[in-house]
Amino acid sequence: MKSISPLELRAMMDSGVEFQLIDIRDGYEHDICCIGGDKINMYSIFDKIDSISRNNKVIIYCRSGSRSKNIVKLLEESFSFDNVYNLDGGIMKWKNDVDSSLVSY
Repeated sequence: MKSISPLELRAMMDSGVEFQLIDIRDGYEHDICCIGGDKINMYSIFDKIDSISRNNKVIIYCRSGSRSKNIVKLLEESFSFDNVYNLDGGIMKWKNDVDSSLVSY
């Protein structure tokens, strides 16, 4: 399973390279803080499989990186994705490494 650090993701955002960012958290978590991307609840991922890019890097995140790690593994093993990455440490590591203004929860 591939992962990407918050600092690497920030560099990708700043570089303008095309990629897809997916937030798999619950709606109430998204309302607390967000770093952007498509909002696809982890329980809806099967219904939205066609909206996940197979051409560009896909970065998936959750609060701590645990749920997104499971989704990345599922996409790789069950749907043969080879371009999906887990945001290491999730949005809370993003808060620590990139944007301390985000709310902890």
